[in-house]
Amino acid sequence: MPGTGGPWLGARARRTVIDMTTALVTGASRGIGAHAARRLAAQGVTVLAGARTPAATSFPEENIHPIALDVTDDASVAAAVKEVETTYGGLDVLVNNAGITGPEVAPADATADGVREAYETNVFGPVRVTHAFLPLLRAAEHPRLVLVSSQLGSLSSMDAGRWENYPYLAYPSSKSALNMIGLMYAKTLPDVLVTIVNPGFTATEFNDHRGSQTLDEGTDALVAAVLDTEGPSGRSTSRNGLIPW
Repeated sequence: MPGTGGPWLGARARRTVIDMTTALVTGASRGIGAHAARRLAAQGVTVLAGARTPAATSFPEENIHPIALDVTDDASVAAAVKEVETTYGGLDVLVNNAGITGPEVAPADATADGVREAYETNVFGPVRVTHAFLPLLRAAEHPRLVLVSSQLGSLSSMDAGRWENYPYLAYPSSKSALNMIGLMYAKTLPDVLVTIVNPGFTATEFNDHRGSQTLDEGTDALVAAVLDTEGPSGRSTSRNGLIPW
């Protein structure tokens, strides 16, 4: 249950929880996902690095294990669940990180097919993966679900003027939908600690390295969410603390 790692849980016990943690990170072949995998592995977490082409993904760390996982494909997700259960025996943390921008066109020029492209990965992907892995996750002692969102999915931030920096339809709306999905999981899964994280504008291949944050800064909130066993559930966070919906 979230919260069972409360104040009574000492540093040594928390260390044991982390050392025994297995975390699956989707979209871990590069950028935020790959860097978070490396940071978590350095903390003692066994990381399963989900990637569409794991053979092309190289991690020298012994406790990072690439696995085939395409979040848009039912068969791929089902095979990944079977592999995790058979090879690793369980799952403590699921990190839904895989994401794409989709078409960067003005809202008036956006088509249903273009928006659907972003939603397949950014919205339906996390729902598909979460639904498939939830039985394994809920069997863990401290189950955690992390959803990687974006400041562009914050309705209040966009209403306050942030939209001028990214006046497109597909990506921001998909991340707004993901925020609601995370909140509904938090409200209806009392045995799972759910955290929505916002990496911030981080320099990665995702934005042609235009971001103003380093990879360490961009993965701070994600790493903290994976290691947290106390909650509360349903928070929307960044490396600087809570952020508005």
